[in-house]
Amino acid sequence: MRAEGRAPEGVTPAAAKADSAVVRDALGVGFAVGLSGFAFGVTSASNGLSLLQTCALSLLVFTGASQFALVGALAGGGNPLTAAAGAFFLGVRNAFYGLRLSQLLQLPRWVRPFAAQWVIDETTAVTLAQPTRRARRIGFVVTGLTLYVLWNLTTLLGAVGAEAIGDTDAWGLDAAGPATFLALLAPMLRTATERAVAALAVVLGLGLLPVLPNGVPVLVAALAAPLVLFVQGRRKDDVPGGSASRNSQEGTDR
Repeated sequence: MRAEGRAPEGVTPAAAKADSAVVRDALGVGFAVGLSGFAFGVTSASNGLSLLQTCALSLLVFTGASQFALVGALAGGGNPLTAAAGAFFLGVRNAFYGLRLSQLLQLPRWVRPFAAQWVIDETTAVTLAQPTRRARRIGFVVTGLTLYVLWNLTTLLGAVGAEAIGDTDAWGLDAAGPATFLALLAPMLRTATERAVAALAVVLGLGLLPVLPNGVPVLVAALAAPLVLFVQGRRKDDVPGGSASRNSQEGTDR
């Protein structure tokens, strides 16, 4: 028998301590964000979606920003197809996360279709913060499992209790999802390009709300990235010797 407090066989005490730190951080993120599912359940049920529809969105879609965007657009009278398109494009970012995580985690092929359901902002953030493959796998699994279970449980509780809560606008619950998303996104905006893309997306999204149908401003905001990259490319080309300098640098690197 293993003595109490001793690391598992084949795992050094330092590695066991590092694993515990990853689990702690992953659980913290999972619990903190998972509670936001209550806000989604209340908001969804209060805006006309049935209990089954609300729970199905959390079980099958499982990407908070897209869920809030879909419900918000429908509640505002938006066309269902436009609302679904806006939610879809918000969720497309998870596909790009998946490309990076597949390289870092290198999970067995049979596991990947199941793991894809957990590729979201939070699991990506926790995974990318880890230094080793073992730590990344632990962070991804613990964050994904905790968040998936808690998000769906609180969605159910929120949808069931929506009638008792009453007006969600008075409580500000409709802002919980976007606020959580922004809190996770802000620390990841490290370069001037990333901050410029985020700022332009906010300007486009909020500025076009009064003039475009619900759900469409989200689609337009997606143009922020190519616009910023285009402007940066033009600026580099306008700098005297810019192209030549880049070509010379590339040649030196080779």
